[in-house]
Amino acid sequence: MSDKVVITCALNGVLTDPKQHHVPVTPEEMAREAKAAYDAGASVMHIHLRQQAPNKGHLPSWEVSVSREIQQAIREACPGVIINHTTGTSGLEYAGPLACVRETKPEMAACNAGSLNYLKVKADSTWAWPPMMFDNSVEKVQDFLDAMKDAGTVPEFECFDVGIVRCVGMYRQTGMYEGPLEYNFVMGVASGMPADPELLPILIKLKQPDAKFQVTAIGRAEIWPLHRRCAELGGHLRTGLEDTFYRPDGSKVTSNGQLIETMATYAREVGRTIASPADARQIFGIQN
Repeated sequence: MSDKVVITCALNGVLTDPKQHHVPVTPEEMAREAKAAYDAGASVMHIHLRQQAPNKGHLPSWEVSVSREIQQAIREACPGVIINHTTGTSGLEYAGPLACVRETKPEMAACNAGSLNYLKVKADSTWAWPPMMFDNSVEKVQDFLDAMKDAGTVPEFECFDVGIVRCVGMYRQTGMYEGPLEYNFVMGVASGMPADPELLPILIKLKQPDAKFQVTAIGRAEIWPLHRRCAELGGHLRTGLEDTFYRPDGSKVTSNGQLIETMATYAREVGRTIASPADARQIFGIQN
């Protein structure tokens, strides 16, 4: 087990509404929240882009200029920080995220490794939103892997279900990807893998033996035992306002920094040390 644990902060996400929650939107807000997370122990910032016009901050953006401004603001606030760029988008039109990777060359980027019916049912047995397919065909995965290779960007393979974990090995086996593997087990989405600590050892067994892993846990207070188990089993850690708004005691946070403080405490309690940005670059094989 690696003694050093890399903590990633998922600063804002794609669905969270800034009118309802304290999620950052502008470069200044992103930098401020990143600094709070960085000071608490996060060395990687996972970013989503939002439209910058007034009252449009709840809508996604793929403008390269927005990506550049946000990355620059975060880097100025957090020396040595690693940017992990989102690429997730549904449908056949994904030139925007490809351009963001190719043109801004982030150190890391999400590579969504398979498709998922993105579903949730409310207490009254109706859909929480119209049923949606988050489609990530092999051809789409290859396009993102090619863009990341050109940019010198390390892919983080986002796995939403058990079969997707197994697919990542096939991508390497068929030559779609050659390089260090880093899995992100996304757990807690209602139609994906549950946020169950007992599932984690199975996922670790199914990943490639040389690969790093972390968990993204979606939910409320119930996700924290999974984070602790991930730390115990040698995984890297991720949380942030994209994933949750709640501490283990159920209280609601107002900043990413508060979530990262809890995660850093968990890491130390199980005997791990917090990786610096320089440590994280070495762990993930980041060259730039």
